[in-house]
Amino acid sequence: MLVLLIGLVLFLGVHSTRMFAPQWRSAKIDTLGLGKWKGLYSLVALAGLIMIVWGYGQARLDPTWLWVPPVWTRHLAALLTIPAFVLLVATYVPHTHIKARVGHPMLLGVKFWAIAHLLANGTLADLLLFGGFLAWAVPLYIVSRRRDRMAAVVYPAGRVSRDAIAVVLGLVFWMAFALWLHGVLIGVKPFGV
Repeated sequence: MLVLLIGLVLFLGVHSTRMFAPQWRSAKIDTLGLGKWKGLYSLVALAGLIMIVWGYGQARLDPTWLWVPPVWTRHLAALLTIPAFVLLVATYVPHTHIKARVGHPMLLGVKFWAIAHLLANGTLADLLLFGGFLAWAVPLYIVSRRRDRMAAVVYPAGRVSRDAIAVVLGLVFWMAFALWLHGVLIGVKPFGV
């Protein structure tokens, strides 16, 4: 559990520097240069991610149950992860109405993903992992949207064709992950097939 916690602190901490320490972040970029900052940032994030994956895997071997979710929550979680995938794809497809409307679709997608997994899982490790990501994504989304308004950021107008691409690709990735990759990578088959 300690490895999971340290991983969460590293991964979410480095992804929070712009929110909690913007001046420190800017000073480090000025001192190191953008390339070195991105390299250091990536190394810390990767170390954190590796620790999260390993720590969560270890915690699942001897789980501490906080509650036993009803079976129907798995179905709800599957539904909630659909918009998570669409929002993730919309982050990278330029000129979507989705990005123009929400500004930071990846953060919104992380919220859907975290809520879905909190509903369907009931161990302490689940609460730490998914609750940690939810507790990170909510304020970061609020701060990011506020920063956009203060800087008068206007995202390019969307096109229906680009939204269609984001939705179709999001559904394809969701199906691939739900039906195959989740079982291979996580060891849990959401649909039991």
